[in-house]
Amino acid sequence: MTSMEGGVTKPVGFKASGVHAGLKKNPENLDCALVMSEQICTVAGTFTKNVMKAAPVLWNMDVCERGKSWGVFINSGNANAATGKQGLSDVKDMAGFVASCGPIYPNDICICSTGVIGVLLPMDKIENGIDDCIDRLSEPGHSYAAKAIMTTDTVPKERAIDYEMGGRTVTLGGMAKGSGMISPNMATMISVITTDADIPHELLKPLTKEIVEISFNQIGVDNDMSTSDTVLVFANGMSGTPEIQVDSPEYEQFKEALTTICQELAKDIVKDGEGATKFVEISVTGAETDEDAKTITRAIGNSMLCKTAFFGQDPNWGRFACAAGYSGVQFNPEELSIALDSIVLCQNGQVAQYKEKDAAAIMLQPEFTIHISVGKGSGQAVFWTSDLSHDYVSINADYRS
Repeated sequence: MTSMEGGVTKPVGFKASGVHAGLKKNPENLDCALVMSEQICTVAGTFTKNVMKAAPVLWNMDVCERGKSWGVFINSGNANAATGKQGLSDVKDMAGFVASCGPIYPNDICICSTGVIGVLLPMDKIENGIDDCIDRLSEPGHSYAAKAIMTTDTVPKERAIDYEMGGRTVTLGGMAKGSGMISPNMATMISVITTDADIPHELLKPLTKEIVEISFNQIGVDNDMSTSDTVLVFANGMSGTPEIQVDSPEYEQFKEALTTICQELAKDIVKDGEGATKFVEISVTGAETDEDAKTITRAIGNSMLCKTAFFGQDPNWGRFACAAGYSGVQFNPEELSIALDSIVLCQNGQVAQYKEKDAAAIMLQPEFTIHISVGKGSGQAVFWTSDLSHDYVSINADYRS
């Protein structure tokens, strides 16, 4: 498996574009993106569990249930959430505008919106933006698309990998946006994954859900869940490889590749967390089940006290132990161990022998890992989070202005 430069257009048959249509005030900030395949794709998706689902989320849930799509249009600057019947009508119109580029049914187009909640879309600008995106579709357009979906992101997030299957190459590409409102309960962000693999909907749908659980669902920045969370995976089958069958070596290959690209994009989101200065991996082992381990990682990773300790570079392991203890998972405190990278802070539920300055030096680094062991079980999980800095408050206090 090989990582490479590129994004959603790296797989065979995909083109993309990004333009400024006026949804954002600064003309240098792109705000409309389009990703399209030369032939119709199998599509699968996962979506926010927020009751206040944005209109595009409801639309995409229907598209993904049918399992076929040509691609996706995404606007930033406006979430089209809490917009009632008008918002739903606008999504339908947006799909119709995209479908005008060829003999395509609007119901086979996905739509995503991200930005301010509770404001109707300026549909004249959206229509012009879609027209411009259609005109500018190209393979190099992946970089413009990745920039156009950004809101408070400071950098675009793109990944591409390939691997060999039966003497041919299968490629996956991806882009994501997310910096704030990042909390695991599906995937608090938007991500588009493309591939030229040939995989049927009945396999892609459950596989996407499974992989989101160990990638986008295991990240946290601020414990806040968006109305617009969406992960879409498009597979157009244009690699020329045979259709992937369940429980086959080819299925395992594709699963590994999709897991890799989703986890890398998930990590990219955390590293670009609003105001973040630290990237922290939390690894829990020894739990009774993987789900128990996951629950503990989330309790620590989403704790405001733990996140401020990360920012303050304070190896206050008591905060980590406390969060594990209130997570709701039962374990024996006398079996608890905590380490920062290779330095053991807590052993058998008590303070270990270490030098405070050595532990603090690890937390001075931009990236480090907290290892937690809670027993002798086989359950394990990994979570990626950031610290909580002064800049986070400043960014979100001024978000709409």
